[in-house]
Amino acid sequence: MYTTNSLLPSLFLKHLFMQKIMVLCFAFVFAINYYLSAQVSYDKHPNTSGAGWTNLFHTDLSDAIFEKGVWTVSDGVFTASKDEALWSEKAYDNFILDLEFKNAGGTNSGVIVHATDIKEWIPHSVEIQIADDYSEEWSKVVPSWQCAAIFGHQPATKRTVKKAGEWNHYTITCVDKKIWVVLNGELVNVCDMNLYTSAKTNPDGSEIPSWLSNPMASLALHGHIGFQGKHAGAPIYFRNIKIKELK
Repeated sequence: MYTTNSLLPSLFLKHLFMQKIMVLCFAFVFAINYYLSAQVSYDKHPNTSGAGWTNLFHTDLSDAIFEKGVWTVSDGVFTASKDEALWSEKAYDNFILDLEFKNAGGTNSGVIVHATDIKEWIPHSVEIQIADDYSEEWSKVVPSWQCAAIFGHQPATKRTVKKAGEWNHYTITCVDKKIWVVLNGELVNVCDMNLYTSAKTNPDGSEIPSWLSNPMASLALHGHIGFQGKHAGAPIYFRNIKIKELK
């Protein structure tokens, strides 16, 4: 005949066994989630109709910062009449930015991220270059000045920009100190800002333009997103500018 006291050791062991199983289950779930998060890839254009996506700007530009009268929107297309940037009112940290752009002949523009100073933005931000690489001027510059380059630092791995007058699809992802650039369906740049510790020379030994006076590794991440305007007389056109914030 079993008494209540005689059952206590077996009940205790059973409880202890169940606790261990629970701990192992939690550890397994954590490991799977960690593995999956490590496998996140930013090498394709995203589906911007999914959850978390929103327009970066209202069509009336009421949530943008810019010099009055410079930027206009017509039929969903953003363009500028002179070389003044269009800035997001909000500052961002980690995000995916998806957009389309169209060059004119000789266009030199860019998408600006991590801008902590929108007045003196050049040394206080990172510019992902937009350029008409088929033009007389931009076909001859150093690769880190051509389209899809991290301007002045790291060139694109290949030319995928379309010729002037055609729309291009750009996806720029910023997560901590890394930047991914997808242009027209191909991953053409992955940049680790931590590697750029000098304001004089890049890791590959190439010279950094003198106006980029802060090492990219030292730049703060919480900043505005900007779009360079009509630079050197050549217009630029943007549309379908959407953003998804990441944690």
